[in-house]
Amino acid sequence: MNETLAGWLQILALVGALALSFRPLGDYMAHVLTSPRHWRVEQLVYRIGGVRGDADQTWPAYLRSVLTFSAVSVLFLYAFQRLQNHLLLSVGMKPVAPSLAFNTAASFVTNTNWQAYSGESTMGHLVQMAGLAVQNFVSAAVGIAVVAALIRGFTRKKTDRVGNFWVDVTRIVLRVLLPIAFVMAIVLVAGGVIENFHGIQSITTIAGDHQSITGGPVASQEAIKELGTNGGGFYNANSAHPFENPNPFTNWLEIYLLLVIGFSMPRTFGTMVGDRRQGYAIVAVMALIWAASVAIVTANELHSVSSSAGHAAGGMMEGKEQRFGIWASALFAVSTTLTSCGAVDSFHDSYTPGGGGMTIFNMMLGEIAPGGTGSGLYGILILAVVAVFVAGLMVGRTPEYLGKKLGAREMKFASLYILTTPGIVLVGAGIAMALPGERAAMLNAGPHGFSEVLYAFTSAANNNGSAFAGLSANTVWYDTALGVAMLFGRFLPIVFVLALAGSLARQQAVPVTAGTLPTHRPQFVGLLAGVILIVVGLTYFPALALGPLAEGLH
Repeated sequence: MNETLAGWLQILALVGALALSFRPLGDYMAHVLTSPRHWRVEQLVYRIGGVRGDADQTWPAYLRSVLTFSAVSVLFLYAFQRLQNHLLLSVGMKPVAPSLAFNTAASFVTNTNWQAYSGESTMGHLVQMAGLAVQNFVSAAVGIAVVAALIRGFTRKKTDRVGNFWVDVTRIVLRVLLPIAFVMAIVLVAGGVIENFHGIQSITTIAGDHQSITGGPVASQEAIKELGTNGGGFYNANSAHPFENPNPFTNWLEIYLLLVIGFSMPRTFGTMVGDRRQGYAIVAVMALIWAASVAIVTANELHSVSSSAGHAAGGMMEGKEQRFGIWASALFAVSTTLTSCGAVDSFHDSYTPGGGGMTIFNMMLGEIAPGGTGSGLYGILILAVVAVFVAGLMVGRTPEYLGKKLGAREMKFASLYILTTPGIVLVGAGIAMALPGERAAMLNAGPHGFSEVLYAFTSAANNNGSAFAGLSANTVWYDTALGVAMLFGRFLPIVFVLALAGSLARQQAVPVTAGTLPTHRPQFVGLLAGVILIVVGLTYFPALALGPLAEGLH
């Protein structure tokens, strides 16, 4: 089959599968988050944890629950790694170094899954299963729980309650993530992904050489890694490894898994606020940005003007798997950087300046198209609040969104949310470039080397987890700095989201008037897309000009 035709067919099949999933999955998640009924297994979990399932929390109490749960998770995962040589199924692995253990614990708890280590030579099977894979479930559930609290802020009136964090997380794990991941793990095994408890085995190759092969429970981790937009690979090569992603079918399925919840969440939002047109408007913006990014990256990799050799060969295949090709690699790269996933089936460091720069820009957008599980939706809703405020300024009236007035208090929370991540990225990259020892960790000089550092801090602060490669990041300084960037990049925005939810929930709904901005029409879709691009462009353009733009012009 012609490569171009095959590329178009996989994109169309992906869009069709996401469209078919949008309504049933979105409505089901809305039902899970609003149902008054608790399952028996959930009630058992509540009793063990001392939780009252029918007691809602104020936003400060909800926030304390998020932070407490996450802090305990970091400590548990750190200890798990440091003591892994004393645990079952350690397969001979040594204790993880303190700085790397901190970096990894912060990474998986924040849904970042940045990996400064080779999984097959660092982590034992029990740490992979009971440590890393468990965090793949619960960190994804935390993101959905936070956006559920924000949506309740829009739907509730004159109350200080935004839901119960422990109920939300328990339901999301047991009713949404576990069932889907269980089924998809079986499908991945059928597609050729391995699932066993083998340790390191020595085999003899066809050429007569000896090679060490590490087995493990890969398919079960691969399913939730993509579904929960986590991204941490069992192997160092991540989804480029044939044990994780053996063929074009599994590659397509993994792309579908990392997008399906994010693209279905706007339907959940529309259903919960009682106006599904609002969800259609949000998903339209997500789809426009995603489609534009796919087109730009694919075109750059197919028709490189920066490499005469690549152009003569018909495309840039450096750093890409032959079994996937350029179309599938570009589709995966765009989808993983527009979500907070971070899984890779090719090395972004080898992309053209235009293609590689676009993967950085995707993360700088805040990963909102469709973004991570939950985090993508609350990110774009914050930007929707800003877009409504901008429109209100244009006509000289107090802006309203979904029946709630957006005053000074609400806009302060939205502004702080938008400024937090760029501040972490730019300050972190600036410090790294100012330190000679950390500049030496770059394996390339000039704009490309700067792009490697910029990518690392952009990935960490936006909780993406993918790496440009080409940067020796497993040092005490980078482990610590990137770990701190992950923690602040995850939890500071959550503080502002929950504060905004509490502020909105206390308001009385205002009636729709002739002066109310319709937020379900194409005009608002265009306005929101414009605000997203302008905010990102003004914030990051100087840094991009020093990195991928300078490299492309050179």
